[in-house]
Amino acid sequence: MTTSPDAPAVDFSSLRVAIVHEWFITYAGAERVVEQMLNVFPQADLFAVVDFLPPDERWFIKDKKVNTSFVQKLPLARKLYRSYLPFMPLAVEQFDVSGYDLVISSNHAVAKGVITGPDQMHICMCYSPMRYAWDLTHQYLRESGLNSGLKSWLTRILLHRVRMWDYRTANGVDEFIAISDYIARRINKVYRRPASVIYPPVNVDKFELSRNKKDFYFAASRMVPYKKMDLIVEAFTRLGDRQLIVAGEGPQLQKVKKLAGPNITFLNYLPFETLKKYLSEARAFVFAAEEDFGIIAVEAQACGTPVIAFGKGGAAETVQEGVTGLFFDRQEPDSLIAAIRRFEKLEPSLNSEKIREHTRRFVPERFRREFSGFVARALDRDRGESSPDNRPDKDDIVLPRKRVSFLFRGKDSEPRQEITKTEG
Repeated sequence: MTTSPDAPAVDFSSLRVAIVHEWFITYAGAERVVEQMLNVFPQADLFAVVDFLPPDERWFIKDKKVNTSFVQKLPLARKLYRSYLPFMPLAVEQFDVSGYDLVISSNHAVAKGVITGPDQMHICMCYSPMRYAWDLTHQYLRESGLNSGLKSWLTRILLHRVRMWDYRTANGVDEFIAISDYIARRINKVYRRPASVIYPPVNVDKFELSRNKKDFYFAASRMVPYKKMDLIVEAFTRLGDRQLIVAGEGPQLQKVKKLAGPNITFLNYLPFETLKKYLSEARAFVFAAEEDFGIIAVEAQACGTPVIAFGKGGAAETVQEGVTGLFFDRQEPDSLIAAIRRFEKLEPSLNSEKIREHTRRFVPERFRREFSGFVARALDRDRGESSPDNRPDKDDIVLPRKRVSFLFRGKDSEPRQEITKTEG
């Protein structure tokens, strides 16, 4: 039995549930959400375009079998699965979920395109509409070297078709959940659909409060353009006398290293326990990306470490200005340098206990409570709307009045008259 303070008690055990995820490759942010979904719906069946989780990393999906698509068997899919994006809309539409009462799509690309019927509830947990197909299209083309040429035009045509498919499939979703207000606004912009916000789970109890900070700043991220690690390194290089430790790997690593001065240390990939150590010991964690949510900024705060963040995207919701950190307003070195200097004046007034306490609003228990309550209310509304008592009698149905314009043309094909007719 699962209950919520403002939702009726619902026994989920009899529900036939399908969870459709994009791909199971590693245990990252979206997979943490699926982990908690399975804690709410342990009977759920899993579907994904591909599943390449190794045996020792399947614990978070309870060692369940994953129903995969034909993409799983395509050549080199294990390494190049993202290259098969043009086939993924077709792949996800082949999943037969007609036997389920509740379908939950875990979506940042194609999962919400799964086909459902009128008597099924489809809830989409949306981490973001496809960034590279919508508002970040031109940034993606520029950073991929696809500004011009035949390959550029082929990519633009593909993204155009992906946008049409992505917009169309939003109509098959009954309820959207966004992981932040920022993503709710993006969903409304792209699909013109409202979304309820449920912040993703962060296991803050795996991080210990540390009051003893050392004299260095810390940044950790994959080295890809939108993470803006080059901006952070350039700012600290210009400051010169502040120590910065950088962790992360990726295609931009060598480019970022070339910008670094002697006050910057690179550690590449860090195992979890080592990452925790640096997060807890740093004076501040520096975060320059415009992220959908930004789990690592919450993890830093769980250690009692303040965050200096770009003030847009999810960080604007997870960092409390002047209490758990502060913001800079432009993704430029000068703006970050000014923020670092402001932080150092603010630093003596910051309280590590308050910083950690702030992260309790993101614990997994809160996610499970809010998510199960949301599902319960959605199912209750759906049952109420489909009840025979709530259906109007045939004689009571009033068709909407439609205004239809007819344009008459003369023999010379020039418009002669426009008549507006009201039907109904």
